[in-house]
Amino acid sequence: MKLRWAWLSLGRFISKHLVLLIPLCLVIAIFAPGVFSPLRPLVPTLFALMTFQSSLGNRIENFRRALAHPAPIICVIAFAHVILPLAAWLLGRLVFGSDPDIVAGIVLEYSVPIATTMVMWVSLYEGSTATALAALMLSTLIAPFSIPATLQILLGAQVHVETWGMIRDMLYMTAIPALAALAFNELSHGWASEHVSQPLAPAARIALLLIVTTNTTSISDYILHLTPQLGAVLVFIGLFAAGSYLCGILVARATHQPRATFTPVAFGCGMRNISAGAVLAAQYFPAATIFPVIVGTLFQQILAALFGKLMKRQLDRMDDAPAR
Repeated sequence: MKLRWAWLSLGRFISKHLVLLIPLCLVIAIFAPGVFSPLRPLVPTLFALMTFQSSLGNRIENFRRALAHPAPIICVIAFAHVILPLAAWLLGRLVFGSDPDIVAGIVLEYSVPIATTMVMWVSLYEGSTATALAALMLSTLIAPFSIPATLQILLGAQVHVETWGMIRDMLYMTAIPALAALAFNELSHGWASEHVSQPLAPAARIALLLIVTTNTTSISDYILHLTPQLGAVLVFIGLFAAGSYLCGILVARATHQPRATFTPVAFGCGMRNISAGAVLAAQYFPAATIFPVIVGTLFQQILAALFGKLMKRQLDRMDDAPAR
């Protein structure tokens, strides 16, 4: 019993301190790349484990309830998989047009599916987790096909895109584990969500840290010999990430989302599954491409916390409106 408590406490500790632990993992990978680089062959399997655990809360009933009002999900999917990659490509070419590998990394960073941690932030601000889970699942399922298609359409003339290899890897890492978790939870009538997801959560959090650390070893030399161009990439990704969160809030306001769906739309537009992008970048692109993807981990959770506070003010005003 004590061992179980300690294991679950470890998972909660990692979740609570991701903002601090992820930068620490980046530092370790940069200054000691040889320690974690041998783990690269295990990264896809670690990612599949993480996807499986995060999808165990899904039920078909959640989708029915969320799809009864599909507008928020459509907003998130359209913004995350169409508008954001196109904006990343246009701005990336404008700023770094002379380096196709850097542009490819920027586009890949914003072509990946919604981050699984989006559900945690939505729950924290009392939004609709059913809508968040439905959007996350749909984004995950279309990613194996949308990512290669987006890269081929936007970058096909500049970089080589190994379409079928990406589809295979994304199916293995995201779609198949997500569907397996959904089927397991459905067939067990919710037992898996209550009794399997929680014990697996610490392993999934550890897998996340290992994925981030292992993938970052690929850019160790770039960080240790930071050039003005790479410094500009760092600033660009930070500003673009902040802009995507801000656009998420604006989309939620422009579409007049109620409190329950305001946070799923806002966080869904802003948060990307950077680990998935890093795996693809490491396997299919030059090392320069992984740099824009990995540096996104420096900003995502911190920006989620900052913009979460900004959203709370908006939500508080929505609560006060009926009284006024």
